[in-house]
Amino acid sequence: MDAAIRTEHLTKVFGGVVIAVNDLCLTVPKGAVFGFLGPNGAGKTTTLRLLLGLHRPSAGQAFVLGRPCGIDAADVRAMIGFLPTNPKFPPHLKPFEYLNLVGRLHRIPSDVRIARISSLVRAVGLLPVTDQRIGTLSTGETTRLGIAASLLADPPLLLWDEPTAGLDPAARRFALDLIQELRHDRTVVVATHILADIDRVCDHVGVMFEGRMIFSGTMQDMKRRLRQEGITLELAGSRDALRKATEVLPNRCQVEHRWVSENVLSLTVEEGAGRAKALADVLHVLAEVGVDLQSIQSGHGDTESAYLNLLQEDQSHGFARFQDSPRPTHADRGGVPV
Repeated sequence: MDAAIRTEHLTKVFGGVVIAVNDLCLTVPKGAVFGFLGPNGAGKTTTLRLLLGLHRPSAGQAFVLGRPCGIDAADVRAMIGFLPTNPKFPPHLKPFEYLNLVGRLHRIPSDVRIARISSLVRAVGLLPVTDQRIGTLSTGETTRLGIAASLLADPPLLLWDEPTAGLDPAARRFALDLIQELRHDRTVVVATHILADIDRVCDHVGVMFEGRMIFSGTMQDMKRRLRQEGITLELAGSRDALRKATEVLPNRCQVEHRWVSENVLSLTVEEGAGRAKALADVLHVLAEVGVDLQSIQSGHGDTESAYLNLLQEDQSHGFARFQDSPRPTHADRGGVPV
């Protein structure tokens, strides 16, 4: 499998104290839309900056399209279109002026550059604001400008960091639709903590938590890790009826359940168990105590549950992972006891 990105034990420690990226081994296949998922502070942005050569790694190495990344790797940066979180651009310039400057820095010939900028301005929906200074643009318009800048040199790899952060629904939909279009001829890495974005556009995903990559694979592989089928029931009934249901369900139904809120019940059906029978048993009990069913939703292998399951597993087994990690031998230490 050809890799657009490959890291080997990539590590970044700031000030000898803060471990931002911890022994990261990652492969992103060419042509993938890779969702780089994790809570804020997980190390996603630092990883992207290491790939761009904006940080020097404390240990390990990274490769983009087979070439080593680093502070001096201008050839690698030329292959990457980067969109930072909440991008900032010279406020006194107009969108066309800024994109023209970016094109000149990429040494794109004038005849090619002007035609490409004109096409991009139209494609990202900035035509109505071409006469405005960048400093007057909205968050969504500024993000669209950042997207255009990242595409200007036609790079084979896009690194977009939180591309939908702070966007209104229309702008968010535009960004996600654009990713769907771009997937046909380049590799796209989308770093985000928004699960719905990953679920909609990505075919591969990596989950990062506290500097470590705790899962990397296809979306289907991640969802398969959730070895259960979830069902959510929205209910209606009096407080007494709902309270009665809480008391009776554990004794009458052999299915794991929890109350998400006063009238929302979540059922967990283990893989291989009779799903229809388990649901029928619960509904029978609810009807007996006077609780009505308002809606039912299946969460089979859903992204949110799989993601939360991965985080919980990592927190539970973090020390075990350390115990299982390779350790330097006596020979590695040069024969000097420590």
